Amino acid sequence: MYTYFIRKILFLFDPERVHYFTFSFLKASFKIPFVRTIINKVYAVDEPSVSKELFGLHFKNPVGLAAGFDKNAMLFDELSYLGFGFVEIGTVTPKPQDGNPKKRLFRLKKDQGIINRMGFNNDGVDVVVERLKKRKTNVLIGGNIGKNKITPNEKAVDDYLICFHKLFDWVDYFVINVSSPNTPNLRDLQEKEPLTNLLNRLQEENATKSKRKPILLKIAPDLTDEQLLDIIEIVETTQIDGVIATNTTVSRKNLTSSHRTEMGGLSGKPLTVRSTEVIRFLSTHAKRKFPIIGVGGIHSAQDAKDKLDAGADLIQLYTGFIYEGPGLVKRINTLLAKGN
Repeated sequence: MYTYFIRKILFLFDPERVHYFTFSFLKASFKIPFVRTIINKVYAVDEPSVSKELFGLHFKNPVGLAAGFDKNAMLFDELSYLGFGFVEIGTVTPKPQDGNPKKRLFRLKKDQGIINRMGFNNDGVDVVVERLKKRKTNVLIGGNIGKNKITPNEKAVDDYLICFHKLFDWVDYFVINVSSPNTPNLRDLQEKEPLTNLLNRLQEENATKSKRKPILLKIAPDLTDEQLLDIIEIVETTQIDGVIATNTTVSRKNLTSSHRTEMGGLSGKPLTVRSTEVIRFLSTHAKRKFPIIGVGGIHSAQDAKDKLDAGADLIQLYTGFIYEGPGLVKRINTLLAKGN
C-alpha cells in the first residue's frame, strides 16, 4: 500500500515539507485511542531470537532509525511502535541553528536516493533535552551530537562536550558525528590527530560518570583504505565502543536523476555497495574487535542481511524507510527471525 499509493502522493510535494507534514500526521494519529496498539501489531515483530545485547544495552531487534529523521526528538515514542529496535535523534548541537538555505533536500527518484545539505538544522540541545524528559516508552535512544557551524574546529571539542553532558541522562548511547559533508570543514575532524583528541576528551568525561555511556563514531563512506585503517587504530587507542558505517557520500558515480548535481550528502541505493564494503573492511581488518552499526542503502531485507553478513552487529534505516515505508522494518526482522 505504501509504495503503490502513499509514496506516490507524498512524492508529488517538496520533500522537506512532506517530512514535517508526516511528523504532524503521525503525532495526531497516535493520539487516537487504539492506534498505537494497531500500528504496533501491524509492524512490530515480537521475536526474542532477533534481540541483541551490545555494549551493555538490550536491543529488542537490530533495526534502528538513523539520525537525521527525528533530528529534534519530536517523534521517538511514536516511531518505536513502527517496529524499530532503537531510534537515533540528532544531529544535535549546543545552540539552535537554522541550517543551510532552502531548498536543501532533493529526491533522486530514478536512483532511489536522496541528496541533502541540511546543515545540522536543529532546535539546540536544551530544547531536545526537555523533549527527551517526556519519554513514554522504553525505546533505546541514541544521541547523535555535532558542533555548531560558527564554532571553529579548534574549539569543536567544547561543543561536543556540552552536548555530551546535557544529553547524558536522557540517551542510551552517543554518536560522534564528524562525517557530515554539510557543515564546512567538519570532515577535517576525521583526521587522526584531531579525532583522537576529541574522542579521548569525551572518554575522559565519560569516565567521571557513575555509569559510563557507550560512545560510537560515525564515519564517511569516502574514506580511503589508509584512513579506514587509521579509524581502526583510533577506536582501539581511545577505546570507544564502536563505529557507525556510514554517513552520506559526496560521490555522484553512475547517477541518472535530474538532481544528481546538487551539492550535499547522497544517501540511499547508490550507497548500498560502498557502505557494505566499508563495513566488511573494518570488520575484517579489526578482526571484529569492536561493534559496527551498518547504515547506507538498505532498501530490502536482503540489503540488511548483506550488511550483517559483512560484519555489522546492528543496522539503521533512513532513505530506505522513506522509499519503502514502515513495512521494511517488519520485512527485515521477519527475515532475520527465520534465519535464527
